[in-house]
Amino acid sequence: MTLPNGLTPEVARDEAARAYELDRKHVFHSWSAQATLKPMVVTAAQGSYLWDGDGNRLLDFSSQMVNTNIGHQHPKVVAAIQAQAAKLCTIAPPHANDARSEAARLIAERTPGELDKIFFTNGGADAVEHAVRMARLHTGRYKVLSRYRSYHGGTETAVNLTGDPRRWPNDHGNAGIVHFFGPFLYRSRFYAENEEQESQRALEHLEQTIQFEGPSTIAAIILESVPGTAGIMVPPPGYLAGVRELCDKYGIVFIADEVMAGFGRTGKWFAIDNFGVAPDLITFAKGVNSGYVPLGGVAIAPHIAATFDDRVYPGGLTYSGHPLATAAAVATINAMAEEGIVENAAAIGAEVIGPGLRELAEQHPSIGEVRGLGVFWAVELVKDRGTREPLAPYGGTSPAMAETVAAAKAAGLLLFVNFNRLHVVPPCTVSEAEAKEGLAILDQALTVADSHLA
Repeated sequence: MTLPNGLTPEVARDEAARAYELDRKHVFHSWSAQATLKPMVVTAAQGSYLWDGDGNRLLDFSSQMVNTNIGHQHPKVVAAIQAQAAKLCTIAPPHANDARSEAARLIAERTPGELDKIFFTNGGADAVEHAVRMARLHTGRYKVLSRYRSYHGGTETAVNLTGDPRRWPNDHGNAGIVHFFGPFLYRSRFYAENEEQESQRALEHLEQTIQFEGPSTIAAIILESVPGTAGIMVPPPGYLAGVRELCDKYGIVFIADEVMAGFGRTGKWFAIDNFGVAPDLITFAKGVNSGYVPLGGVAIAPHIAATFDDRVYPGGLTYSGHPLATAAAVATINAMAEEGIVENAAAIGAEVIGPGLRELAEQHPSIGEVRGLGVFWAVELVKDRGTREPLAPYGGTSPAMAETVAAAKAAGLLLFVNFNRLHVVPPCTVSEAEAKEGLAILDQALTVADSHLA
């Protein structure tokens, strides 16, 4: 028996042991205390599965960092990278090349409204950095509003925009960022009893924040169309349209962060398409080419782009629109269109994952709420449904969460985890059988969470 990459189990184990040894000796990991790390070695991946260093096959319900939207090792994307490497590995960004031009065309075709100019970056965080820079230069203002319970990246501006605890060690209060509360009915800050109230009161709060901060000082409002790492809180009807109206009223640039939610994740090309709203700028990365080669970017509306028709845009990157990355994007977008992958994500969410998670919520008292769209779901775990006390504290973890996740992994399921939530985020290519397999394993693991209830 061999793994999908042709390695025998014996060779794979030897390579894994060597990889682990070198990792612990030389690699400095992100978002981690280095001394406590025991990273899992991955030796192979294919479709919705990966294999660890011990030869165990795991169903990848994390899509790694919620980015392998087209699954692992998609043959069309792998072939496109190989062909581009043989043709033109790299070229400086001032020069046009066919891979970048075609990727820009394909992305612009799918953006809402008229966002038909594309600025390429290396990933999501620097896409956010450049979107904010564009908004500030376009408006001549500096402040940017961002919601609590959000994540926008790890670079200086992006991490200050972030509304979760990863911001705290990096926040010195001088980045021109103001945070506000977005809608989240399950843990409402507005004492709302239904989605209509939550939307209305959240918009009233946002407008009051704008007025108190001074509309003439605010360059942009940035929102994840559907917040990802922070909890997959699908905004209630009317909220994003209301934000669009407030931005128009006060001359503020509306930036939609689609880094995690874009390119099929919610069953639409962009998550904001679920709400019929067109922002001024869209940031993207991750699913644009499933992370096969690092790539991100900003989609730009005509009135923002026109600001730089005769004025130099003061920003750029050596690898902006890198041929290998954009060739991977072309192949990814074409494969998603040809194979109905976005439609598959919508169907699996509506017919399998959503109903399956709601059924699990009826069976497991540790589930406080399930919510999501497409292949983008969160399972909120609580100690008590009445008080909604989370199974792990905000910004931390707990033995109950660790044991639940470990039980899922031992049974062959890799989950994306944040605080007290399990995120069910398989590739957009996941089959009905694979989705049901994952839900069955999750069902077993949740008995561990249930055992920790008071």
